[in-house]
Amino acid sequence: MNRLFHKLLCTLTGLMLATTALAQNPQPPEIAARQYLLIDLSSNQVLAERGADAQADPASLTKLMTAYLTFNAIRDKKLALDQSVSVSLRAWAERKGGGSLMFIDTTMHPTVAELLRGLIVQSGNDAAVALAEAVSGDLDTFVASMNRQAQAWGLKNTQFKNVSGLTEPGHYSSARDVAFVAAKIINEHPEHYALYSLRQYTYNNIKQDNRNMLLGRDPTVDGMKTGYTESAGYCLVTSAMRETPAGPRRLLSVVMGTASKEARANESQKLLNWGWQAWDAVRLFEADKPVTTVQVWKGESKEAKLGAPGALVVTVPKGEGDKIKTTLERTDPLLAPLTAGQQVGTIKITTASGAAIASMPLVVLQPVPLAGFLGRTWDAIRLWVK
Repeated sequence: MNRLFHKLLCTLTGLMLATTALAQNPQPPEIAARQYLLIDLSSNQVLAERGADAQADPASLTKLMTAYLTFNAIRDKKLALDQSVSVSLRAWAERKGGGSLMFIDTTMHPTVAELLRGLIVQSGNDAAVALAEAVSGDLDTFVASMNRQAQAWGLKNTQFKNVSGLTEPGHYSSARDVAFVAAKIINEHPEHYALYSLRQYTYNNIKQDNRNMLLGRDPTVDGMKTGYTESAGYCLVTSAMRETPAGPRRLLSVVMGTASKEARANESQKLLNWGWQAWDAVRLFEADKPVTTVQVWKGESKEAKLGAPGALVVTVPKGEGDKIKTTLERTDPLLAPLTAGQQVGTIKITTASGAAIASMPLVVLQPVPLAGFLGRTWDAIRLWVK
C-alpha cells in the first residue's frame, strides 16, 4: 500500500521504552537577575530562562559581536594576529567616555593579538574601537556589519549602535541573542576561544584582572564576558565544560541586570551548579552509525542504512535517560538513486508520553545507485502489485 509519508515506529537497540512519562522538568533556583538563560550547548537545549527575549542594555556583552567579526576577519585573512594597528584619535577619545580601557594612545601601535586581549580580558572600549577600525576602516561601517550579521542570524531583539556597549538609545540585545553570539564564537572560533579564560593581561605596564570572578572560583569555567553600565546593571556570560559519560558537556549561562559584581558571579554559579546537578546528558547516536536498515526499490542494493547526520546528545532530568522514546518518520517507498547525506525522514526524541525533546534529520549513510533496466522494471512491477 503506497503512502507518500507515514510513520515508522521503531525502538533503538540499547534504549528502554517506558510506559510512564519523564518526570516533570526540574525547577531552576531563584535567580536574582532581570533576565537569565541557561543552555546546554552539547544538546542545544534551553534548561532555564526568564525574560530571555526581553530587549535590554547589553553593556560590554556587545563586545562578543565585536570579537566575532574580528575573528572572522582573521579567518578570512583580512587581518593577521601580528599585524600592527594605528590608534586613532577616535579610539583614544574613549578615555573621555568612561568605562573600561586598555589605555592605548595615538603614539602606540598595538598588534591585533594585543588588542584582542585588551578587548576580551580588560574589556577595553578603546581596544574595541581600534579593532573595528582595523577590520572595516571606520566605526559606522563596522557597526553596520554587526547589525547585518545579527539580521542574518535572525536575532530579532538585537540592534547595535556602537562597538563597545556604552549606553545609547537604540542599542539593545537580549539574553537569548547574547547567548547565540557567544555560542557562535565557541563553535566557529575555538582557536581564539582560549582568550576568554585568561585571568589577567598586562599592556604598557598596566596589569588588569579579568572581571569574570568565576574563572578563579570554578575550574570548569573557561569564559566568557562581563558587562556593566548603570542602565544595564551587572551582566555576565559564563561558559563551563565538564567531561561526562556522554562526552564533553558545555553549559552556557547569561545573567543580565544583577545588582553587583558579586551578584552576577553568584547567580551565574547558581545556574551552572543546577544545570550540572539536575540534568543528565545522554548520547543517543554516533556519527555514521546506522539507526535502521530499510528496503530500497529500483536500486543496485536492496537495502539502505539510515542514521543521524552526526552524533546526537539530549539533556534530560537526572535519572530519566532510560525513559527516552525514539521515533523515526520516513518516506515510503524509498526509491533509488539515493545519495549519502540525503534526508529521507526525521528522528524525533520524546518522552514516553510524547513530549518533544529533540529532533534531527534521518539521512542516508551510504549511496544507493540506480539499478539496471531489468532491476528497475522488476521493482516497478512489484510496487504496482503491492
